[in-house]
Amino acid sequence: MSDLKFEQKRSLSRLEAADQLEALAAALRHGGNAELELGPGVLSLRVPDELRSELEVEVDDGEFELEFELKWSNARPTD
Repeated sequence: MSDLKFEQKRSLSRLEAADQLEALAAALRHGGNAELELGPGVLSLRVPDELRSELEVEVDDGEFELEFELKWSNARPTD
């Protein structure tokens, strides 16, 4: 069972999608604690310097699906 799951599905214009991706890119660029505005709330995440990524593109009956997934451990590094 996951500690937290947040899922949001909604229709966006191309510009709204670009704004969301730019906000995510800015949060990743700054690192540390990232805050993303998602509709009425804010999602705060601690983002480490190293991430794993997965890109998936699927075309089915003329519908395109693009998934970009970022993964990282939430465990604090030990020295």
